[in-house]
Amino acid sequence: QVQLVESGGGLVQAGGSLRLSCAVSGRTFNDRLMAWFRQAPGNEREFVAARSWSGLRTIYADSVKGRFAISRDNAKNTVYLQMNSLKPEDTAVYYCAAGRGGVGAHDYDYWGQGTQVTVSS
Repeated sequence: QVQLVESGGGLVQAGGSLRLSCAVSGRTFNDRLMAWFRQAPGNEREFVAARSWSGLRTIYADSVKGRFAISRDNAKNTVYLQMNSLKPEDTAVYYCAAGRGGVGAHDYDYWGQGTQVTVSS
């Protein structure tokens, strides 16, 4: 069965960094985009970043440009989200997803269970 499993979340101070991981099993997604979304309490799920397996196509939300980077390790079949210069506004549950692309949650077919990122002031 297809599984996306996030890890790497935690509590960090503002200005700190975290690297989230999304381990993919059960399916190859070389014909899809891998993406990260986040959802804060009381808010809708919002797009963060997406990347094709080839790396030829990447998309970042304006709110994270210059601070976050999406990447992959093909050998480990894992997608990463490197988060630098974290702000309290980045606090959310972060989800990885696989889909055909776009920046809407409905564009994605497979989802992980999420990992909590909390950024303190």
